[in-house]
Amino acid sequence: MIDRSQYRDAMADLAAAVSIVTSNGAAGLAGCTVTAACSVTDEPPTLLVCINRSSATNEIIRKNGNLCVNVLSADQRDVAMQFATKGLSARDRLACAKWGALETGAPVLDGALCAFDCQVDSASEVGTHTVFYCGVTAVRYEAGCDGLIYFGRDFHRVGVSAARLAEIRA
Repeated sequence: MIDRSQYRDAMADLAAAVSIVTSNGAAGLAGCTVTAACSVTDEPPTLLVCINRSSATNEIIRKNGNLCVNVLSADQRDVAMQFATKGLSARDRLACAKWGALETGAPVLDGALCAFDCQVDSASEVGTHTVFYCGVTAVRYEAGCDGLIYFGRDFHRVGVSAARLAEIRA
């Protein structure tokens, strides 16, 4: 049997993009910070997102049937922290930034590196989490932004955008 704390320590060194997952619809508005989101296939465009079953966002996504994965740019660490704070309402979380929408109505973060607007196709329960399999209905991409990753239990800037590269060379 694997020791849980050893597993968690090892997983802390698995670098992952930081995203805000949002949902909006008849069941209400919700959002949380995640690092467990990735592509499944590009034909049809599908991604998966893992969300703790104890998160209020989980139930709202289930009921709304939509979500948006907002992949954070390096300058959006404060947004990640706001959405990771327990006890805040969705409206209080959203107040830290500007938002729009694409096709599903789920909030799309202005300035995010990219946003994947999705309909939930299916969900599976695995341990403490729900794995949502999502069909991507729209994508917004901001070329030239540095990304934000979580590694070693902290946030880190990754990548060098074209603008930053020009600054470095000047």
